[in-house]
Amino acid sequence: MSPLPDPALMRQDAVSIFQAGITAADPYQAVKRYLVPELLGNYSKVHLIAFGKAACAMAQAAQEIIPADRLAGKGIAVTNYENVTCIDNVEVIGAAHPLPDAAGLNAAQLIADRVRDAKANELVLVLVSGGGSALIPYPAGQITLQEKIATTDLLLASGATINQINCVRKHLSQLKGGGLARLAAPAHVHALILSDVLGDDLSAIASGPTVADNSTYADAIEVFKVKGVWEQVPINVRQHLEQGKLGAIAETPKPGDYIFKNTGHTLIGSNAISVNAMLQAAKNLGYETELYSDHLCGEARTVGATLVARYVEGRLPKIGALGEVFLQNQAIALLAGGETTVSLKGKGRGGRNQEMALAFAIAVEQHGLTGNWVFLSGGTDGRDGPTDAAGGIVDRNTIKRMVQAGVNPIELLENNDSYTALKASGDLVNTGATGTNVADLQILLIQPAP
Repeated sequence: MSPLPDPALMRQDAVSIFQAGITAADPYQAVKRYLVPELLGNYSKVHLIAFGKAACAMAQAAQEIIPADRLAGKGIAVTNYENVTCIDNVEVIGAAHPLPDAAGLNAAQLIADRVRDAKANELVLVLVSGGGSALIPYPAGQITLQEKIATTDLLLASGATINQINCVRKHLSQLKGGGLARLAAPAHVHALILSDVLGDDLSAIASGPTVADNSTYADAIEVFKVKGVWEQVPINVRQHLEQGKLGAIAETPKPGDYIFKNTGHTLIGSNAISVNAMLQAAKNLGYETELYSDHLCGEARTVGATLVARYVEGRLPKIGALGEVFLQNQAIALLAGGETTVSLKGKGRGGRNQEMALAFAIAVEQHGLTGNWVFLSGGTDGRDGPTDAAGGIVDRNTIKRMVQAGVNPIELLENNDSYTALKASGDLVNTGATGTNVADLQILLIQPAP
């Protein structure tokens, strides 16, 4: 491949590769591929339930396939406000993400009422995608929605992993952790699942509303204690978890429970599928491709800095010593997928992808690397944290542009204000809501100096 002296060309390539990953997670096409007549069987009625950031696209595909006379009333689709679209024969409800709201609570109650009405010879078809946990909050016991929101906020700010957050959610909800399947019994249940969880653990995606749960109330309590925030948990939440640990409240349904006898699942999309699509797209553009990680996790800023350090040390796959790469003059694409975390210490704006991109650019500057490079980290849902950006894309001139704009990138990173830094340098990735969600994707393009 010939040298790429202009970073702008590499930026275009990075965005193109990122878009290939998003396209591979197209929820409409995934449902079209997997919702076959055999799955619909001979059930007298089909109850269509969808929730998550891809709910509308999935529901649209499903209602085009399911004969209208077999639908048990209008379907229900719950998604984040940005992704709301009108669908024939489907009631579409917008709700908040990542912190739940009253609209989500009302939607969850509507879903619960619908599946309770399902009969033994009927099918509850559940279309699940990322974001489902926050979009259908249905607090258990005496817990209020505001207490559930405060608890979720506390977990997010503590840097808890998605698995830790879901463990807690399952034990505070009437729908999660197999709760929906329990309400639907004795009807048949089948879930088509678009995974936003690394490793595709079905019990973790949207907190596993139709899947058996191995975790316990004791595990949920331990999450808070490990993060050092147990004493900050709302009193009703603490009491509920403690009562559950003592056996006074029923556990989430476990593997082997009779309610799962008529329950099935199909994985129709995942982060791994999107990463593979990016690898192919990069190859098509002429890059020497390598998978850096298919399970990228950890503190976002640390991951960004570590990636630079490994590049400097020549420890990235097949790159060898830094001098060797420069002699080869080979353009390289290092690709990854995953979901990092951010422990909030400042008061700025941003998300894990923006924070990783900013940390990467700062680390490159500190190491004094030469040659052309571009690094993009973005969320496949098009929204990174509580911002309108999907993530960030940085290059060798990013820090210079920030300084020229009058901002201090290091100070902004310390204040968790990556959004302000990247906006100042023109390095935000804005895709708008994509209608899907399979976690995050990372692209590092390196064109050694000639």
